[in-house]
Amino acid sequence: MKKFLKNNAVQSLIASLICIVLGLLIGYVVLLFINPRGASEAILAVIKNFWNYSRANLQLKNFGSTLVKTAPLLMCALSVLFAYKVGLFNIGAAGQYVIGACASLYAALSWGWSWLPCLLFAIVCGALYGAIVGLLKSFCNVNEVISGIMLNWIGLYSTNMLLSKVKESTSPYTLHLKNAAPQSMLPTLGLDGLFNNKSVTVAVPLAIVIAVVILVILDKTRLGYELKATGNNRNAAKYAGMAERQNIILTLMIAGALAAMGGAFLYLTDFEQWSVTQSSVPGMGFNGIAAAFLGGLNPIGTIFASYFIQHITVGGAYVDKTMYSSQISDLISSIIIYLCGFVLFIKHAMNTGIAKSEDRQKQKAAKAGKGGVK
Repeated sequence: MKKFLKNNAVQSLIASLICIVLGLLIGYVVLLFINPRGASEAILAVIKNFWNYSRANLQLKNFGSTLVKTAPLLMCALSVLFAYKVGLFNIGAAGQYVIGACASLYAALSWGWSWLPCLLFAIVCGALYGAIVGLLKSFCNVNEVISGIMLNWIGLYSTNMLLSKVKESTSPYTLHLKNAAPQSMLPTLGLDGLFNNKSVTVAVPLAIVIAVVILVILDKTRLGYELKATGNNRNAAKYAGMAERQNIILTLMIAGALAAMGGAFLYLTDFEQWSVTQSSVPGMGFNGIAAAFLGGLNPIGTIFASYFIQHITVGGAYVDKTMYSSQISDLISSIIIYLCGFVLFIKHAMNTGIAKSEDRQKQKAAKAGKGGVK
């Protein structure tokens, strides 16, 4: 049993489940304090999400909508995960996500590009934006958290200014792709018919494939080994002949490309329009941090964690607004997302407990051996 519990994947799963259960319990307690009469129905509505509908076609449609939002969240989570594996905290994923949305929308609405060039342009722009953080880290020793936060806001306001040229004349929102640039929309490959939702595109399976590729790169390739070695000990990597500066820059370029791809995955579906009056950085990049940790910093676990976070976020919209304010859904999802940060702490506590238990058994065995000798 102890050998089973010492498995890293098992520990990640148990820790994530504990965080989820605790988050739901705390959310339920908050609902009880606000209005105990509807607390049970409200927490169930959050958990059920699309199951709140009785008709199968509506369930599929809303399940598809959850998947549409899961794909960009997964890409942001992979961005954070990839950098973290190399010893870097890519809080700039939020700004890189914004840059990806900006690049893809501007290429589509202003230049009329098709979906593939728009997606590739977003990837390149995100990689270059991540490279800025990498260069500052490598050559100027600027902490990536500080430069990442600064670039988040620079990216937001630059995007607002640039996309104001392709917005609707009577609103702050960018033009609809389906009307202004239908060739720029991501292909559906029949998924729209399967889910009865035109926004479900190739982004969903592609995000899953990318997660598998990231797992292979990190665990099965020389590049992944060198990147992780650089993150564990930069000086040792340099002594071993590794290009530690280039590895840091490359890591943040890949992380930036992943987050930017997330922005393109959402906005090239025409599921949402960008508002040029936004005064805060979209939460998708920050939620990616929670998804990465809830998934145990494993690309496969991050797939399920990203879906779960998006599931409860969307599910909060079904809470009865006559009994609770519209922000209650954000509060519940925020509590669960906050607790995601304790996954590594819970894993550490489990390992500590197992180690103490093994030490006690060894001491008992040693005492028993001494008694037998006498």
